Amino acid sequence: MRQKIVAGNWKMNKTLDEALALASEVSNMVKDEVNTDVQVILAPSFISLTAVGKLIEGQKRLALAAQNCHHKTSGAYTGEVSVDMLKSIGVSFVIIGHSERRMYFNETNEQLAEKTNLLLQNNIRPIFCCGESLEQREKGIHIDFVKQQLTESLFHLDTNQLQKVVIAYEPIWAIGTGKTASTEQAQEMHEVIRKHIASKYGEAAAAEVSILYGGSCNPTNAPELFACKDVDGGLIGGASLKSRDFVSIVKSFSE
Repeated sequence: MRQKIVAGNWKMNKTLDEALALASEVSNMVKDEVNTDVQVILAPSFISLTAVGKLIEGQKRLALAAQNCHHKTSGAYTGEVSVDMLKSIGVSFVIIGHSERRMYFNETNEQLAEKTNLLLQNNIRPIFCCGESLEQREKGIHIDFVKQQLTESLFHLDTNQLQKVVIAYEPIWAIGTGKTASTEQAQEMHEVIRKHIASKYGEAAAAEVSILYGGSCNPTNAPELFACKDVDGGLIGGASLKSRDFVSIVKSFSE
């Protein structure tokens, strides 16, 4: 049985006090209302990681994620944060390869392979983002593009390593736009991703990899999206900043 996951990517939002308030609300709601084994992940900004981590410590359904890490172990990289630093404060997951990082900071598949290696060496699970632009989808090259992202960043891993990676498919054209891939579009690409993994690692290994949907998921469309055969949860942006909306998405697995 694949792990069901709902991760909240808070992006560059929330001061420390606001982050603690939101984490506290989510924590209490999850404790009181969620009766499934879904893994709930909170990804606040770097400045709030330690405090939020302490607030949710010991809660079996809640885990802490960073929104990024650097692809080198240490050195003269002003303003960056290393995997060792994240490990030292109890981070369990790190989001890497988000479309915003690729677009605004020119992250490459090669750098993401380095990040993946460092994270796995430190027993931190990567949440590896992949996805296509509207232009790529309209040109009909979206499937090959996403396959290339996976191949160049992950396919050097062995089977055991690959199974620790969480994959988040994010159609770039549906992030923050209010547009959402149809359930058919979401399932199609999730199936493509799983079959591509199977082509390298075999069907049994591919069947164990959690693949999340990451494009304008909300309480209304989450139940239908999460019911798709190959969709194992969501990487949630805007809706994760509202505790009730986020927990409603989490509860989509039990409703």
